[in-house]
Amino acid sequence: MNQANTNASYVELSGDDLPAYCPNPAMPIWSSHPRVFLALNEHHESKCPYCGTLYRLKPGAVVKGH
Repeated sequence: MNQANTNASYVELSGDDLPAYCPNPAMPIWSSHPRVFLALNEHHESKCPYCGTLYRLKPGAVVKGH
């Protein structure tokens, strides 16, 4: 997730940043909470249940599957 673009309203992920998890490496240590992995919904986004940070997949991102 080192390539994630952190915006004030959401974190934009590339396909290489998956699986998505929070807190991400760009977050300050003082705001840390237990790591939680996030499943993206049909709109390619997910919200952290602890801090409410929204994660979105970049438009056109290639997701490597099974």
